[in-house]
Amino acid sequence: MCGIVGYVGGHPAKPIILEGLRRLEYRGYDSAGIALLEDGVIATTRAVGNLDALFAAAGDRSSPATAGLGHTRWATHGAVSEENAHPHDDCTGRVSVVVNGIIENYKELRAALAARGHALKTETDVEVVAHLIEEHVAGGLAGAVRAVVPQLEGSFAFCAVSADEPDVVVGTRRQAPLVVGAGEGEMFVASAIPAFLAQTSRVVFLEDGDVVTLRASGAEVTDVAGASVVREEVTVPWDEDAAEKGGYETFMLKEINEQPAALRDTLAGRLAEDGSVDLAEAGMGDELLRRLRRIFIVACGTSYHAGLVVSYAIEQLARVPVQIDVASEFRYREPVFDPDTLVIGITQSGETADTLAAMRLARAAGSPVLALTNVMGSQATREADYVLFTRAGLEIGVAATKTHTAQVAALLLLALRLAWARGVQPEAELRRLGRELRAVPEKLAVLLARPSAVAEIAGRYHDERFFLYLGRGMGFAVCLEGALKLKEISYIPTEAYAAGEMKHGPIALLDKGSPVVVVADDSPVFPKLVSNIQEARTRGADIIAVATDGDEAIGELSRDVLWVPRTDHHLAPLLTVVPLQLLAYHIAGIKGLNVDQPRNLAKTVTVE
Repeated sequence: MCGIVGYVGGHPAKPIILEGLRRLEYRGYDSAGIALLEDGVIATTRAVGNLDALFAAAGDRSSPATAGLGHTRWATHGAVSEENAHPHDDCTGRVSVVVNGIIENYKELRAALAARGHALKTETDVEVVAHLIEEHVAGGLAGAVRAVVPQLEGSFAFCAVSADEPDVVVGTRRQAPLVVGAGEGEMFVASAIPAFLAQTSRVVFLEDGDVVTLRASGAEVTDVAGASVVREEVTVPWDEDAAEKGGYETFMLKEINEQPAALRDTLAGRLAEDGSVDLAEAGMGDELLRRLRRIFIVACGTSYHAGLVVSYAIEQLARVPVQIDVASEFRYREPVFDPDTLVIGITQSGETADTLAAMRLARAAGSPVLALTNVMGSQATREADYVLFTRAGLEIGVAATKTHTAQVAALLLLALRLAWARGVQPEAELRRLGRELRAVPEKLAVLLARPSAVAEIAGRYHDERFFLYLGRGMGFAVCLEGALKLKEISYIPTEAYAAGEMKHGPIALLDKGSPVVVVADDSPVFPKLVSNIQEARTRGADIIAVATDGDEAIGELSRDVLWVPRTDHHLAPLLTVVPLQLLAYHIAGIKGLNVDQPRNLAKTVTVE
C-alpha cells in the first residue's frame, strides 16, 4: 500500500520527510521518491527498491526547502521503475503530486489530456492528476485540487505542491487514508500517524471529500465546493511503537482489521465496475489460458489453504482440473508436467523454500509457472514465468491474516479471468460474480465494525483441550485455515475435517460440551451439512456456527452463531474466515499468549 508524507514549516523538510517515509515502511512498497520546493523550483528524486536506495540517491546534500512531499509506491499500473515512481509532475515541472490509490477512469482522462496537448511520460494511472491540476493551477493550488477531484473516479488520496506557492501543501482523500499532524509552526500530512508522531501527537482526521491546505501557521479544510468545514483536532495517546500498530494492541489485530483495505487494493485496477477482470499485468495471454488442460497449485501452510479454497472456484467456473499439493510433498512425488499444465506457486514472502523448489521443478520440466506473492522483487518473482501480486502491505504478525484473504481474492480474479477466456460460463454470470467480488471489501468492513459474540465464545471455551472444525466444499478449506490459526496462536489441539468424513473417525472424539466450529454459509452443500451438525449435537457437542445473515435454520441448530454478510458462495470464504481469525485471537489473548510471535514459528520458512 502506498505511503504519503508531506511537510511545511520552519525546519528543513528533507530529513523530516525521509524519516517519515522510513516510519511507513511497514506498509510495503517497491519504489520511493521525494519532491522538495527549493528556490522557486521543485527538486525531485526517485529510486527503485527500498528506502536505502532513495536515501543514497538523495545524498547528504542539505536542502533549503521547508516544504515538500514524499512517497512510497506499491505498483498497480505500470512497471516498477524510476520513471513510474512518485512524485509525478506536470508538463511545466512546476506542479508535483503523490497519490495513494487508483484512478479508475485514468484511460479516458489520459486520452483527453493528450488531445489537449499534454505530454504524459509514465505508465501510471495517477500521473493524470498532476496534468489536470496544471490546467487549473493559475487560480491557486487549493482551487485547482478542488476542480480536479470531481473529475476523478476511484479510491484515492493525494497531495500536491506548486513551485508558485512554496509555502503550501494541499491534500485530499476519497476512501483512502490521509491524516494531518499539527505542530508548533509546522504542519504534516501523511497516510498514517506514525509518519509524524516523533514530531507531534496532535492529529486531524480528514473525511472523504475534504481538501486541506497546509501552511506553517496551520490547516484550512474545505469541501470540494470551497465551503469551509471544521475537523476536530485530537491528541493521540500513542508512543511510536503503538502508532505502528495503529492503536491496536497487537499487529495481528491490526492486520485483521486491515483486510478490507488489503482486498480493495488487491482488486483495484483489475476488477472493473461492470465486473470484468483484467489481469494483463500478470503476463498470461488468453491463448495460454484457453489451452490449459490442468492446473497444479503448490503452497505451504496458510497459502496452501488459500489455494484449496479457490481450487473449487477454478474447477466450477473455468472447468479446468485442479490438483493442489503441499509444496514439500509435491517436490518428491515425481509429478507429471507438460506445457499445457499451469503450476501456481503461492508464497506470501516469495521466499518459501519448498514452494520455490517446486516451482523450479515444474519450470525445468517445461510447465509454465505463475507466482502469487505479496513481495515485489522476491525470489519467487525471479523463478516464475508469470507473476500476480497481492497488495496486502507488510504483514508483521506471524499468523497470516490479511495476506491469506488477499491471496484468495487474487486467485478468484484468476478463476474469473480463466472462465472468461475459455468461454465456459455466460458472460453475464461472470460479470455478476465480478460485481459481487467488488462489493466484498465493504461487506468485510461492515462485518468487522459490528458487534460480535466472538469474545464471549472465546471466554467460554478457552480452557478446552480440543476443538473440531467442520465444513463442506470451500467451507472445509476455510475450516483448515481457522483450525490452523487456533493451533498457531493458542496452542490448542484442533482438527479440521470435511464434515462428511466425521463418521469415519472424528465423531469418536465428541462428548458433552465439545466445541465444534462449523462453517455453514449459504452454499449448495448446506443441506448436507445440516445432517452433520445434527449428528454432532446428538453426541452432546456445542455447535459454534459461522453462518450467513438471516439464516434462521442454523440459529436453531447452534448454541452460538457468528454471522457474516450474504454474498455468492464462491466468494464467501473471504468473509467466513474472519470470525475464525478473531476466535483464535481472543482465545489466545485470554490465555495471555503472544499472538504476534507464537512459539516455535517464523514468518517465512526459508529452509526445507
